[in-house]
This record gives sequence, structure tokens and C-alpha cells, in this order.
Amino acid sequence: MATFERHVDVKWQGGLMDGKGEAKAGTGAFTLPVTFPSRIQDPEGRTSPEELMAAAHAACYAMALNATLGAKHAAAERTDVTATISADLGTGIKIHSSHLAVTVYGLTGLDASQFAAVAAEAEQACPVSNAYRGSMTITLDAKVG
Repeated sequence: MATFERHVDVKWQGGLMDGKGEAKAGTGAFTLPVTFPSRIQDPEGRTSPEELMAAAHAACYAMALNATLGAKHAAAERTDVTATISADLGTGIKIHSSHLAVTVYGLTGLDASQFAAVAAEAEQACPVSNAYRGSMTITLDAKVG
């Protein structure tokens, strides 16, 4: 079986509350600033682990959905996916859910009334959903625009 890896390096300076870091993709695709205060308060243009989790979930689900549509000889001209990661801040941070909202435009080869079932099937096939599923609740809203 073929395997592949991706990595992100974080360089951090300072303590938790006064420190800051940079998350840099090993591919060079992005370099993003991170701080703890921007993680739990106003982001001020910085990212967080939760936002990166949401990015991974949205991108993976978009691919899984379009693969599932293709397997059913259907297609969408455009797919808009939003993933929202929710966490509680108490004694530590507890990430508890990811909510996917998807709208497809220009759906062909599939009746719109069947789309929600296909979207749910794709969520079950999404590798990131499957990685998150053991510790998080995943919800999905799907519609044809």
C-alpha cells in the first residue's frame, strides 16, 4: 500500500500568553501566525489549531463529496463547504464537534432530492471525518443551491 506524509513546523517564542509562533507547511504552501490569545479570543488575523482542523475537514470533505458524486455518475459545477470546529474552554480546551455545511451548484446526474443522502455517504467516506469521529461529534447540513 502506498503511503504519504505531510508536515507542518511550528517555531514558537515566549510563554503561552505572551508568546507567538509561526506554522509553516513543509510544502511551503503557507506560513501562518499563531498565538494563544488569538486562539481563544479575537483572532486578529492569526490562525489556531481549531481553524487548521476546520480547513482540513472542509477540504477533505469537498474531495470526498465530489468523489462520491463521480462514482454515481453525477457532478457539481461548484461545491461550497464550511467546516466549523467547536470547543469548550474550561479547565483546558476540549474540542467537541465539527459541523459541515455544504451547498452544491450546477448539480447534474442526480436528483436534488437525493443529494442529502449522497452528502451523508460522502461524510462517512471522508478520511478526516473518520479521524475525528472517535472523539468529536460530526454534523452535516447539505443543500443544492
